[in-house]
Amino acid sequence: MSKTALKTASNVKKLTKQASARIAMEANIIRGSEVVFAEFGYKGATMDRIANQCGISKQNLLYYFPSKEKLYHTVLQNIVDIWLERMVFAQQNDATPEQVIESYIRGKLQLSHDFPNASKVFALEIISGAPVIRDYLKRHLKPLFERDVQLVRSWVEAGHLRDIEPEHLFISIWAMTQTYADFAAQIELLLDKKQLDNKDFEQAATFLTQMVIRGVTAPN
Repeated sequence: MSKTALKTASNVKKLTKQASARIAMEANIIRGSEVVFAEFGYKGATMDRIANQCGISKQNLLYYFPSKEKLYHTVLQNIVDIWLERMVFAQQNDATPEQVIESYIRGKLQLSHDFPNASKVFALEIISGAPVIRDYLKRHLKPLFERDVQLVRSWVEAGHLRDIEPEHLFISIWAMTQTYADFAAQIELLLDKKQLDNKDFEQAATFLTQMVIRGVTAPN
């Protein structure tokens, strides 16, 4: 291999390593920001608090995210993107309606388990009227929601489900599953738990799945 080729290969490897380090740092900042935004809200969160939470200097934080507004946008869009990626309702071939619904409920609960602070940040944004994320939701969430609603309507027309309003099926599932993140403190208090564990989420998944499926499936 020529010296030029060796130099090019070395530069590519260096750039790849730098890109990986940047991705890892941005992920660390996003997760740390979720904690601060969830606890203090947008107004109460400061770049100093976020930097401390992430274990980096404020100067380093500003290198990656030059403003709190930009960082807040990124945190919100990130959780929506994760939601859309993991909550694919209509693209499950050869699965029965019951199986799709169960997978959806369990997937949504898993998001509450894995990203509780992001869920709280999202909830606070929605409670405030979604001033920052509204347009992003319209562009990215609404089309998928409408597609999934049509799928459920086709199940109703085929006699697989009761004559239900699909929109409220999704809204109810979101409310029931997200409460295990947004109101975890209340649930932990009532269950005498310091923190909800995997067993709690599994029990919730089983109960919610049975309740929803029994409520929406058509009688034989």
